[in-house]
Amino acid sequence: MDVNYVGEHLLPGKIGQFFVILSFGAAVFSLISYFFATREPETKSWKTLARIGFWTNLVSVVAIGTILFYLIYNHYFEYHYVWAHSSKSLPTHYIISSFWEGQEGSFWLWMFWQVTLGVILVFKAKSWEAPVMTFVMLCQVFLGSMLIGVEIFGSRIGSSPFILLRDAMQGPVFSRPDYLSMIGDGRGLNPLLQNYWMVIHPPTLFLGFASMIVPFAYAASGLWLRRYKEWMKPGLPWALFAVMILGAGIIMGSFWAYEALNFGGFWAWDPVENVSIIPWLTLIAAVHVILAYRNSGHGFFTATLLTMISFVLVIYASYLTRSGILGETSVHSFTSLGMSGQLIIFNLIYLVLMVVMLVWRRKEMPSSKQEEDIYSREFWLFIGGLVLTVACIQMIATTSIPVFNALFGTKVAPPVDPIPHYNKWQGAFAVVIMLVTAFTQFLKYKKTDPKKFWASTLASFLFAVILSAIIVYFTKTYTNVMYILLTLTCIFCLLANMRVLGDALKGKWRLAGSAVAHIGFALLLLGALIAAATNEVISINESRYIQVQNFGQEGDKFSDPGENLFLTEGEPKQMGNYRITYVGDSVASPNVYYKILYERIDEETGNVNESFVLRPFAQHNPEMGGLIGTPDTRHYLTHDIYTLITAAAAESQMQAENIPAEEQTGYEDYDEPATYQVSIGDTLRYRNGFYIIEGINRDATLNNIPKGADDIIVGLKIKVIAADEKEYTIEPIFLIKDGHSYDFNKDVAEQGLRFRFTNILPKEDKLEIMLYQKPLPEKKWIVFKAIKFPYINFFWAGTIIMTIGFIMAIYRRLKDAKISKQNPV
Repeated sequence: MDVNYVGEHLLPGKIGQFFVILSFGAAVFSLISYFFATREPETKSWKTLARIGFWTNLVSVVAIGTILFYLIYNHYFEYHYVWAHSSKSLPTHYIISSFWEGQEGSFWLWMFWQVTLGVILVFKAKSWEAPVMTFVMLCQVFLGSMLIGVEIFGSRIGSSPFILLRDAMQGPVFSRPDYLSMIGDGRGLNPLLQNYWMVIHPPTLFLGFASMIVPFAYAASGLWLRRYKEWMKPGLPWALFAVMILGAGIIMGSFWAYEALNFGGFWAWDPVENVSIIPWLTLIAAVHVILAYRNSGHGFFTATLLTMISFVLVIYASYLTRSGILGETSVHSFTSLGMSGQLIIFNLIYLVLMVVMLVWRRKEMPSSKQEEDIYSREFWLFIGGLVLTVACIQMIATTSIPVFNALFGTKVAPPVDPIPHYNKWQGAFAVVIMLVTAFTQFLKYKKTDPKKFWASTLASFLFAVILSAIIVYFTKTYTNVMYILLTLTCIFCLLANMRVLGDALKGKWRLAGSAVAHIGFALLLLGALIAAATNEVISINESRYIQVQNFGQEGDKFSDPGENLFLTEGEPKQMGNYRITYVGDSVASPNVYYKILYERIDEETGNVNESFVLRPFAQHNPEMGGLIGTPDTRHYLTHDIYTLITAAAAESQMQAENIPAEEQTGYEDYDEPATYQVSIGDTLRYRNGFYIIEGINRDATLNNIPKGADDIIVGLKIKVIAADEKEYTIEPIFLIKDGHSYDFNKDVAEQGLRFRFTNILPKEDKLEIMLYQKPLPEKKWIVFKAIKFPYINFFWAGTIIMTIGFIMAIYRRLKDAKISKQNPV
């Protein structure tokens, strides 16, 4: 029998699902039409049909996003996606974040950016439109299939964002027509994602992922149409754009980790971090090899391979993060929605396309029989690209250990501590990359005068040695050989590129973009290096004891008692150069903001030279393992003070509200009672005074309980005298009725006391009483960890400078392309 559900808003979901199907169908139609438009360029109708399919896909994708946001914004919890990722308490900017918290929303984001880039290609790609859009729309078909959520032959394809809660979950509640009245709110947004960076980080990252298809499409189209040398000119600005946007997205993720996550830094070599940076590095390598090829004719195969593999790695990254295979090795991968098979097919199709086309055209590809001169820039650009590729191979091999185990049944364990493992390998690669990036600036394309090269290189290198020695001395890292080498090569790279930038300002502006990007990258790496190598815990606890039960979990670096301080509200404590005081907290449910006052005291005068308040916050989240802390940071020009709550006083929420009503006894707010056997005239103490057993009242009565002939009702007269000499008289009752005994308590609310007269003991000539006392209000306390990150601003400044350099390089390439069109050879 069908249930007529009350209050559901079904029409928006049906319209949304219609557009999901339409977007998929339109993508398929456009793909087929663009394919035949490429095969039969003289038949204009194919391109017209392809564009109709593309525009239909565009409208459908926008409609899907609009309807889904409408459902989330209006809290229509009858839809599973809305219920699973949002709640009524979220402000608007976090409602936006909840839009792409789930897999369906993030796939939509990818589709949206890809179709947006498609608009630019339709208007600007000219003769490349049909072949390039063939590969773009093939990707759009796969992404569209991820949202269909239909079942075919017992297998579900995709997961629709418009599935109803009652269809996605089971339970007796859904047999009720008014089940929505029982769903007051959604599950809400993951607390770690409730940060302003999560409003802009995912869109930027997915724009980077989406843009990676365009260089792939140009390279594949060049092979398909035998336009080998031509694809690089329009493809290079797109490759630079993808590198710029994906790099910005990755760094935004680093800043989110630094500002909001509780692992104490900006990079943790987590698998999800790795799989986003790998395609970024391979595309950087591709850009440099493309430049080498365009100036020397060497490395066409490598340039094409790296360009194409970069997008294949984006799809592989999507598989790793969405299949659930990294669930035990990553802290922030998606859970599986049963789409692993689709993601594998998606990955294999593009991998096979790449391999087939490279093998198919292998003999026809341009090649140069002339050996490159070792004193040429293109030779070292090629070498740098290869080093980046090898670095990526090491990274992806370690990250893919769970995949190898699943495929081959092996039991290889991932690194126990990934940070030193990756730092050891990637540090060595970084030294080589920085060194090559530095001395390559003194080389020219084709041929360089060795004497001029060595004179310029050695002058800059010697200056770099002096500056590096100064930095190493002041950072006290003389024993760390890798740190010394990285510092030296980063400084060398900075000096070399600053020299190039100086030449650019004198008129050679064409070189400015690459120089600025290299300066930014060197600063980024130097900042990361100094911050990672020299950061120090300043919340040193010499006693190595924290008076909190079970504090110091094995394997948790943040709960080391020697690196955490215990603060009681209002009681200052010295921490290095700072006097710190926990001055209170405020609640913005579900978070508690803890206010920690930092004061820098002048040792001679005792004056406060500087003071500021940090407000790290935390929430109690049993589903995520307990207290989830979010740090707060004091930013200086030369360093940051990073502060994280690692434990806090349990909210006196041990709470009756969490105990089902039928299980509540009325004594939840009291300590364990004390039982006494007393006589008339006895005086006993309690926490804030004393009380006297004054006598028995044999004529006691109870309202609403009539006294039978054989019943006994006795009152016990007790006088309570508090420390402030206030007196309170009470009379708890003891009742024997129908052979059963009962007692009726009396309270002294002002003193937090509850008395029960529980028994009469005639043989002992005693009376039994029980005394309950409310616990004294416990002073609030926190445990926190503070870390000093020196020169972290180099990292953030490097990111900005590198992005500016990419913008300059893109502008230069577009301008060169425009000039070449106006002045064809």
